Amino acid sequence: MKLENLLDEAAKINGKIVAVASAEDEEVIEAVSEAIKRNLAHFLLFGKKEEIEDLLIAKGIGKDHVQIIQARTKEQATELAVRAVHQNEASVLMKGNVPTAILLKAVLNKEYGLRTGRILSHVAIFEVPGFSKFTIVTDAAMNLEPDLQQKEQIVVNAVKIARAIGIDKPKVAALAAVEIINPAMQATIDAASLTLMNKRGQIKDCLIDGPLALDNAISLEAAKHKGIVSDIAGQADILLVPTIDVGNVLYKSLIYFAKASVGAVIAGAKAPIVLTSRSDSSESKLYSLALAICSSDKYNI
Repeated sequence: MKLENLLDEAAKINGKIVAVASAEDEEVIEAVSEAIKRNLAHFLLFGKKEEIEDLLIAKGIGKDHVQIIQARTKEQATELAVRAVHQNEASVLMKGNVPTAILLKAVLNKEYGLRTGRILSHVAIFEVPGFSKFTIVTDAAMNLEPDLQQKEQIVVNAVKIARAIGIDKPKVAALAAVEIINPAMQATIDAASLTLMNKRGQIKDCLIDGPLALDNAISLEAAKHKGIVSDIAGQADILLVPTIDVGNVLYKSLIYFAKASVGAVIAGAKAPIVLTSRSDSSESKLYSLALAICSSDKYNI
């Protein structure tokens, strides 16, 4: 499975519209330009009209696939973009040149926001050299130290994204430092609880096992060496990290050490949210857009 395939799948989906909050940003317009070239979506660009028009002209983008909506401030641009998704005028929200805090405040607005009652969580799809399938990491960016109930929702969000891109019954490894339940290590207790909840049908459409250390989650050889008998060990599709610290280190290790490619979205809202940072490559931004478009097509799966 390749992230390039997501671009092909997104291009097959007709009529998707992406609302970009505060689009007056060269890197954002670069991603929009590449997405238009690949026929991924149409775009509603909210922000300072003249600046956006100048950037579009510089990239040689015509107005066939974009509509610019004037906004005086970043806050107004964000509100208008979120309202567009709330009112089903767009199916994906994308962060432009606006602080994450402002975007999330609008997303969580009780009047026009994108609340669903579920927790918001970050879902990253990695294409790791040497691995034949995607590695999904969650949650590396939103929830600091999730409790058991929050972890359950984080799993549900990740499973929805996994199923939307063709993994019908994803295998979830609840990660910890060790494979045994240790009362002094909350991550092992939560992992075991999630495993039991899954076996009892409380968490559906996936298989969960844990606690599992990272090596036993992704390597059959490591799992066999430790005598772990499991349908998930060595075959995990989704890696559920216990804290944001673990997730952040794993995320960046995959990119910088393993040279992995990645696309990511925020799940749990009414629609997928593309929340890239300036440090993300243009390739990553494009993959994230494609992931969001593919997910939005089957978001209620």
